[in-house]
Amino acid sequence: MKQLTQNLKNGTMRVMDVPQPVPSSGKILVRTMYSVISGGTEGKTVSDARKGYIDKAKSRQKEVRQVIELAKSSGLRDTYDLVMNKLEAYAALGYTAMGRVIEVTDDVSAIHVGDLVACGGADAAHAEVLSVGTNLCAKVHEGTDPRHAALATIASIAMQGVRQAEVRLGESVVVVGLGLIGQLTMQFLAAQGCRTIGIDLDPQQVELAKRCGFEYSYHAEMEGITSAVLDLTGGIGTDAVIITAGTSSLGPVNLAGELCRKKGKVVIVGAVPTGFERKHYYRKELDLRMSSSYGPGRYDPQYEEKGIDYPVGYVRWTEQRNMQAYLDLLAAGRLNIEPLITHEFALERAKEAYDMILSRSEHYCAVLLKYDIDREIESTVYNGVQSAKCKEQRAHGVKAAFIGAGSFAQNMILPNLKELVDFVGISTRHGNTSRYVMDKYGFSYATDDIGKILSDDAVNTVFVMTRHDTHAHYVLGALRAGKDVFVEKPLTLRPEELEEIAKEYQNGSSRLMLGFNRRFAPHVMEVKRMFRDDQPKAIQMRINAGILPPEHWVHDPDVGGGRIIGEACHFIDLAMYIAGSKIVSVAAHETSSGANLRDTVSISLGFANGSSATISYFSNGSKKLPKEYIEVFCHGVSVVIDDFREMTVYGQKKKRSKLKKQDKGHAAELKAFVECIEQGKPAPIPFEEIYLSTKATFAVLESIRERKMVHL
Repeated sequence: MKQLTQNLKNGTMRVMDVPQPVPSSGKILVRTMYSVISGGTEGKTVSDARKGYIDKAKSRQKEVRQVIELAKSSGLRDTYDLVMNKLEAYAALGYTAMGRVIEVTDDVSAIHVGDLVACGGADAAHAEVLSVGTNLCAKVHEGTDPRHAALATIASIAMQGVRQAEVRLGESVVVVGLGLIGQLTMQFLAAQGCRTIGIDLDPQQVELAKRCGFEYSYHAEMEGITSAVLDLTGGIGTDAVIITAGTSSLGPVNLAGELCRKKGKVVIVGAVPTGFERKHYYRKELDLRMSSSYGPGRYDPQYEEKGIDYPVGYVRWTEQRNMQAYLDLLAAGRLNIEPLITHEFALERAKEAYDMILSRSEHYCAVLLKYDIDREIESTVYNGVQSAKCKEQRAHGVKAAFIGAGSFAQNMILPNLKELVDFVGISTRHGNTSRYVMDKYGFSYATDDIGKILSDDAVNTVFVMTRHDTHAHYVLGALRAGKDVFVEKPLTLRPEELEEIAKEYQNGSSRLMLGFNRRFAPHVMEVKRMFRDDQPKAIQMRINAGILPPEHWVHDPDVGGGRIIGEACHFIDLAMYIAGSKIVSVAAHETSSGANLRDTVSISLGFANGSSATISYFSNGSKKLPKEYIEVFCHGVSVVIDDFREMTVYGQKKKRSKLKKQDKGHAAELKAFVECIEQGKPAPIPFEEIYLSTKATFAVLESIRERKMVHL
C-alpha cells in the first residue's frame, strides 16, 4: 500500500510503498477514501523537520536536555546513533481520515466489513489502509459527503472545547482564532442556539466566517473590539471565550479576560501560553479551563488501545461520542461544511499541499487528501533491494526474520546483528517502520503477514521483539515452525503459557534464547571466572529502576505484565547465573505506593548450593543515582560492579577495572547466540535455566500476594 512518510532528519517527504498495518485485538482495517491535513499540528511537525540541527534544537529544548543526560550515561557515540536512528526513521503524518471497513478482528462486533467510518488518532495516518481501534472510529451515515465526514476527528476537538465551556441556549460566546477548528467551533455553538462572535488576525479567515453566516466576525486589531462585544452582549460581556488560536503571544488569553463577563469561562483549545495578566481574571473570578483534544478517552491506553469504553452514565461524551455527534449533525443537515474545504490533493501530490500550507502561498482552511479507491492494493509483501554485503549469503549462517522492531530492537539488537546474520523478513505493526528497517538493514522483504515469515524456508531464526503480551504466541508459532528463536524478555506473562512453551520446546529441536543480556556483560563474565559454581556466594543487587508513569503500558498486567515480570526477571536470572545453582526458594516484600504498581520490591532468593541473593528493585529513587549496583561476596573476596562500567575486586589486593563505556552484554549475547547456530551447538542459556528464572519471577508475585516464602 502507499503511505505518506517524512524523514525527521532532513524533512524529506514522500509517498512510499509499505506493508499494510497488522491489526491486533480490537482493531479494524479501513480502506481510506479521504484524510485531512492539520495545518497546525502537522504543519509544525513538518516545519520542524525541515529546519537545520540548530533550529531543531531551539524548537525542542526539552528533547535536547534529555539527549544531554543520555550522553552523560551512554556516551556520545551511542547517543548519536540513537538520535540519528530516530531522525532517519520514516515518520507517519496525519490523524484524521475516513473510509470503508475491509476487515475486523474476531472480538469486534459493533462494526462490520463494508461500513463507512471516520477514524482518528495516530493510527489514522495518511495511508491507503489504516488499522484503528474501535473507540477511535465512528460510523458515517449513508448519503453523507465523505469529504465532510473526513473532518470528524478535528471536529471532535472543536466540539470538546464547546462542551468544556458549558454554555446554554441564548448565551454569547467569543471564538478567538478562526482556523478550521475555530470555524467548526462557531458552527457547533450556533447549532445549539448561542450568539457567536469570531475574532482572528487573518482577514481572510474573518471573511470565511462571514460567508458561513457569522456576521459578527472581526479582525483582532479592530479599534473598539471590546466595546463591540459589550454592545452585542447587552453590556455584560460574553459568557465564555473559546481560544482556538495557535500562537506564542499572550494576546488571546489577555483579550479573553477583557471580553468575559464576571464569573465567565475561558476555554483553551489551541496552543497558547497561559501566563496571563492577573487583573481581569482576578476581579471577575474567571474560570480558566483546558480542553484535551478529542475528549475523554484521549491519551488513555485502556480506552484507545484496549477498547474499554466509559459508561455513558458517568462519561456522557467520550472522544468517540463526540465524533459520532458531529457525523449525526452532518446527516441532519445542521452544519455548513462545504465552504471550509478549500483544497483537495491526490495522495501522490501531498508534498504540494504541505508546501502550500507552510508557505501560505494561498489562503486555506480544510485541506484534504484523496485516495484512489479503485486502485488495487498490491501484495502484502514488499520486496526490497539488499545491500551488496547482505547478498553475500553464508552457506550455513543465520537467516533472520524479525517480528516487531521497536526502539529497543533498532538501537540495541539490529546494529549488533548486522555483521553476523543475513536479514530476510521483517514484520511490524506499522508498515512505515517495516519499510524503514528493511531499507536500513537490507532485509529481503517486509510484510504484514507473520504467517509468511513462519512458513518461509529461507528463514531459520526468528527474533521476537514485540510487546510482552505477544511473546508467548509468537514463540510458540516459531517453535512449531521449526525455527530457532530469540525473544526479548520476558518469555511470557502467564504460568500456563510457560508450561505450553516448555512442552513445545521439549517436543522439537529448535533453540530458544531469552534476552538475558547481563549474563554476557564483561564484568559478570569475569566474576564467573573468579568463583566455582559449587562455592556458596552472598549476592546483593540494588536496582534504581526509576519511575514509570502509572499509565505506561509496562504496568498494564495484560500487556506489559508489570515491572517485576517485565524487568526484574533480568536480575533474578543474573543472580542465578552468578550463584551457579538452581533457585530453590523465593520470598518478596513490596513497598506500598498509592498507585499499587508493585514496582518497588525486595526479593530474597535461596539456591541449592547454599548461596543467597537479595535483589532491591526500587522505582522510588533519584535519577541521579546510577541504575545498577551489584555486590558478590565469596570466601573472603568481595566484588562490586557499578552500573556495568566499573568493577572493583577486594581480595588480598584491591583491583579496579573500568570500561570505556557501559556494557550490559548485548553484543556478546547476540554473538554467542549466532555462533551456537552456526556451530550446531545448544543455545548459550540452557532452557532449564530460562524456565526456572521465569518460574521464579512468577513466584515473586505469589510471595507478595500470599505473604509467604515460595519453594520451587
